Amino acid sequence: MKKITKELEIMSPVGSYESLMAAIQGNADSVYFGVGKLNMRSRSAQNFTLDDLRQIAGICREAGVKTYLTLNTIIYDSEQDEMQKTVLAAREAGISAIIASDLSVITYARSQGVEIHLSTQTNVTNLGAVRFYSQFADVVVTARELSLQQVHDIVQGIERENICGPSGKLVQIEVFVHGALCMAVSGKCYLSLDNLNSSANRGACLQQCRRTYIVTDKEDGHQLEIDNEYIMSPKDLCTIGFLDKIVDAGVTVFKIEGRGRGPEYVKTVTQCYREAATAVLEGTFTPERVEGWLKRLSSVYNRGFWDGYYLGRKMGEWTERYGSMATRRKQYLGLVSNYFAKIGVAEVKMETHEMQLNDPLLITGPTTGAMEFEVSEIRVDLKKVTGTRKGELCSIPVPGLVRRGDKVFKWVEVKERF
Repeated sequence: MKKITKELEIMSPVGSYESLMAAIQGNADSVYFGVGKLNMRSRSAQNFTLDDLRQIAGICREAGVKTYLTLNTIIYDSEQDEMQKTVLAAREAGISAIIASDLSVITYARSQGVEIHLSTQTNVTNLGAVRFYSQFADVVVTARELSLQQVHDIVQGIERENICGPSGKLVQIEVFVHGALCMAVSGKCYLSLDNLNSSANRGACLQQCRRTYIVTDKEDGHQLEIDNEYIMSPKDLCTIGFLDKIVDAGVTVFKIEGRGRGPEYVKTVTQCYREAATAVLEGTFTPERVEGWLKRLSSVYNRGFWDGYYLGRKMGEWTERYGSMATRRKQYLGLVSNYFAKIGVAEVKMETHEMQLNDPLLITGPTTGAMEFEVSEIRVDLKKVTGTRKGELCSIPVPGLVRRGDKVFKWVEVKERF
């Protein structure tokens, strides 16, 4: 395989400090996140606030990771002050760029010297749109419905016409490479607003499309049998098997979806795509390695995988059941109650279930991120034991620093697949 010389950026989703640290641990090049209500995940209970911006920027600056603030909902006149306050706070905190789609955000951010990246909500499908937005944005996310050939044509047009953003550099093209897909064009759905008065375009989607439905004949009440009940819920996008083709199309920024998912998802998916992108650059991208990455990606939250529209498919693939199809699930055990740094041992208060020797564990926390390892030793009352149960206080060796209050989970293999 030919070695490719270019920089490829892996952008990871962050909805909490746990996920932020997990993204850094997974070797992300950049992270994106929202604050307040003016972003497409405004219903997330773990959304950040303006007060978090400086801390996020500081953590990422130290790790050499770029920070992108999502300000990508539609904006009303009554929210202009809040929007402007958010833009200024991002600038003062040193956030790398703002991801936006509303022209009021785009024009104000540019007037304040803040770098702009276009959200998929702008639905960029052609070179003309890139020409227009290049006066504002250095990075453009193309619509999710485009094929790789269409993306490639746009990249070639940018190079041929020397279309540059405000930075003076050629506009970069960014695409989604992994995570949840919406049935609607570039995510512009009105189902939640129409039925539940909760707008997806305001970051408040209640995901009615993920439910099961019965089709009824309004004339005689006859109900039609449907092979797949989840007729509006697409499988998750997964492009790792043809990431080399995406690179060949000229894409330089690879965006992972999942600000509402856990730190173990963020870390695993980021690691896999970072390794795959590096393999493409080094000429070591092989079917055998792809198989290994797919196995790891299947172990964390997913609705099943498909290729999206990149390879020219006209019809989507629909999920087979509600929720995750991951090959394993987290089982909550308890909390870290103490950590002994000199001997690398954590004290765990077992609140649920049991723990046995060699169990695969996951510890998550705001500064711990996502730590995975197997239990090599368990002590209760300083005595070695083969297992511990609910209500006990135990000690286990851990491979790194953990903190009081960190959550402890056990990975459990999912035996039944529907």
